[in-house]
Amino acid sequence: MKYARLTKEQLEELHQEFITFLASQSITADEWEDIKKNTPNVAEDEIDVFSDLVWEGVLNKVAFLEHFSKDQIHLFRLGEDQMYMIALKVNDPEIDLTTTSGYNWLRDNLMEDTVLFFNAKKAYNEDRNLDKFKLIQEGAQITKGKLFDYIDGLIQLKKA
Repeated sequence: MKYARLTKEQLEELHQEFITFLASQSITADEWEDIKKNTPNVAEDEIDVFSDLVWEGVLNKVAFLEHFSKDQIHLFRLGEDQMYMIALKVNDPEIDLTTTSGYNWLRDNLMEDTVLFFNAKKAYNEDRNLDKFKLIQEGAQITKGKLFDYIDGLIQLKKA
């Protein structure tokens, strides 16, 4: 298994897609019930293959990720050949960016000296989607990139 098995809830949400997946392998509903009952290891393997296919499809489409911690935000734009990162660090132990009040404080004080900006870019390793998946496993959330674009615009203005 390349990524991670989908949870029971995720599999339930993708029930119809899983049926289509089984059908593409010429496995009928009755055969699937028999496989689950008599060869559970084969059933587990099928779920693993399906999970990897789902993850691969999702990861192919992911363009932005965000990761929040108490005093830092990491924003990622996932390009074709490399990823771009913008990091914000708040040097005030009273501020917790994972809370609404901390995020609001950052919004109101973004240009203060206690907020540091960093940016970097990095080529992917051998497998671009695996690099994306690792970030998600570490707590990054898939987003539409609005915060990345906003902060990137501020950094560009600051440079000008």
